[in-house]
This record gives sequence, structure tokens and C-alpha cells, in this order.
Amino acid sequence: MNSKIAVVTLIALISVSCNREKNIEISSESFTEKELSMCENSKCPEVTINYVEVFGDDEISEKINAKIKNFIFSSLIMGEDTIPTAKTIQEAASGFINAYNADKAQFPDMAGEYFAEISVNEIYRSKEHLCFEMRQYLFTGGAHGYGTTSFMNIDPETGEELTSKELFKKIKEFTVFAEKKFRDKQKIAEEQGINDTKFWFENDAFYLPESVGFTQDSLIFIYNQYDIASYADGPIELKIAIKEAEPFLNID
Repeated sequence: MNSKIAVVTLIALISVSCNREKNIEISSESFTEKELSMCENSKCPEVTINYVEVFGDDEISEKINAKIKNFIFSSLIMGEDTIPTAKTIQEAASGFINAYNADKAQFPDMAGEYFAEISVNEIYRSKEHLCFEMRQYLFTGGAHGYGTTSFMNIDPETGEELTSKELFKKIKEFTVFAEKKFRDKQKIAEEQGINDTKFWFENDAFYLPESVGFTQDSLIFIYNQYDIASYADGPIELKIAIKEAEPFLNID
């Protein structure tokens, strides 16, 4: 009797596990300002958003989708606010457009129209790891726009973000290893200070960006404009082959 119960329990657990894995699905979604009623009869700033939405296990998908949408909402915030209050993409886009209209009314000779381009893409997936690349580029006046690239690493079993400690082991040793790769790519000799060329690392000490991207073959680190160098230098990318990074990784 006990053996039958054990077998039934095992089958149920396997079934639940398989269903959860199958139920985590990702679809591509898009939004533009043309979908807003406020833009039907008047010209609006361009707002282009391409993103992914997760379906399946309700609890997990809701957590991941909330993180994705929070990035989109935060990207569209104007003014001094730092915490998004929008509940939908439509509301966030409307806030961006309203901010432009208010600025245009106050400064009618303002050159150039605002625009926003935002994207969230899945770039890696395994049973224990999802990685999303998140990009945003906005023009809100001035000489040029400004964009950033960041990454979000998710545990698909929980919907929670994976921390650096969960992604890496021996983080100090890995940072030393990554610095050698960075110096090689940027042609900075070992005896030179890290800021002896064009960079401005704080305290003249190398450090990695806050987020890391994973692909099938590489780790991707991106320093956005102004992070460690001038705007003119553009984003600075460091790629490290997965095979070389394997000794420092906590995940497969």
C-alpha cells in the first residue's frame, strides 16, 4: 500500500514539475503611441515599446511581468519622480506624452520632439535561469538623447531575481579575472592605472557593472555612457566566453 502511495506521489510531483516547466511561455508584445486615444487627432511624441510577456504559472509569471513592466514604467518617468506610479503601459506612455505637451506649452520654441524607444528581450533560457536584456533610449530635449542597457536574471522556478552571489562564486577572483580581460581589450598595460587612458573608474579601481547578461556562449557586461567614460565614448562592452567563466559560476 505504502509503495503504491509513493509511486502515485512521485508521478504527481513529476507531473507538476513538467507542467510548470511547460507553462512558462514567453510571447513578444509591442506598443506605440498610436494606440492611445489622445493621439488619434493630434500629433504625439513617438513611443515605441517592444517587450516580452510571460505566461503560465500565475504566481511566477505575475512576478516576472511586474519586473518587466516596472522597467518600462521607470523608463518613461519624467521630472524629479523616481518611483513609477503608472499601473499600465498606456498610463506610463500617456504620462510621458503629457510631460512633453506641458514642456512644449511652456517653451514653444523648444527644438526637437521627444521620443522614447524601449525594449525587453529574452536572450537566454535554461531550467534554472532566464536572462532578459533591457534597453531604453529617450530624447527629452538638449543636444542628444540618452540610452542604457541592463540585464535581469530570473529564477524561473520562483520568479525572483538571481543575485550576484547566486550567479557567481569567488566574485573577488572573478573581478580580477574580468579586469585582465578588460585591460586586454582596451590595451591597458598591467602596470598602468586603470584610469590612465580615457576611463574614470571611482577610486581608480576596476569594478564590474551592476548587471550581467548571459547568452549561450558569453557573459556580457555593459558600461553605459557616463558610467566609466564620456558620452562620446559610447557604451563600453566586455564579453567573456562562458567556457572561460565556468570556474566562477554557480549556475549551469
